[in-house]
Amino acid sequence: MSKKLAAEFFGTFWLVFGGCGSAVLAAAFPHLGIGFAGVALAFGLTVLTMAYAVGGISGGHFNPAVTLGVAVAGRFAWRDVLPYWVAQVIGGIAAAAVLYTIASGAPGFEAGGFASNGYGDLSPGHYGLASAALIEITLTAGFLIVILGSTHKLAPTGFAPLAIGLALTLIHLISIPVTNTSVNPARSTAAALFAHTDALGQLWLFWVAPLIGGAIGAILWKLLLAPEPK
Repeated sequence: MSKKLAAEFFGTFWLVFGGCGSAVLAAAFPHLGIGFAGVALAFGLTVLTMAYAVGGISGGHFNPAVTLGVAVAGRFAWRDVLPYWVAQVIGGIAAAAVLYTIASGAPGFEAGGFASNGYGDLSPGHYGLASAALIEITLTAGFLIVILGSTHKLAPTGFAPLAIGLALTLIHLISIPVTNTSVNPARSTAAALFAHTDALGQLWLFWVAPLIGGAIGAILWKLLLAPEPK
């Protein structure tokens, strides 16, 4: 179990450091920023690369909503859900701390939102609570369906990380303007702790909505989509 938890720690560290780092360090650079599309790609690449690197050890969840979803789908032991969550959250916070330390070395640094998630005034497009909740639930459910489908024994071997990484890129392309994209409570917690906004006050939504979405996606997969055993 210790190696599995270490893999989840490092995988989530990489996701937060690479994804949020692209937003904090690269996207905001005057005239040369990578923009929403670059940030979306960065998040997808973090999952893709770590899924290949350590996915064989822990399953490559890096996300409490994914851990819950695969447990609901019957592919993960319920007794291991909480330890995975702890490893993921600690990994995300460690990454955000390193990122904050690096970013604060720039002259005139202001953390601002620090790539955190939000609704209302904290939404990039000022979308309200209902819109934020619905998009997070919908996209997390879709993410779980991609994960469960691409990792099924009947799926083409070796391509799951690619499908999952591309799915996360697509998710960010859709929802960055709405919530700055969570679909991952560990990522949201890490960024909110270092944001100089009320991100912590809105963090509840970015636990509740992704967890609901993850469970819905797993249930839909089990009931409607999972191939019949031969």
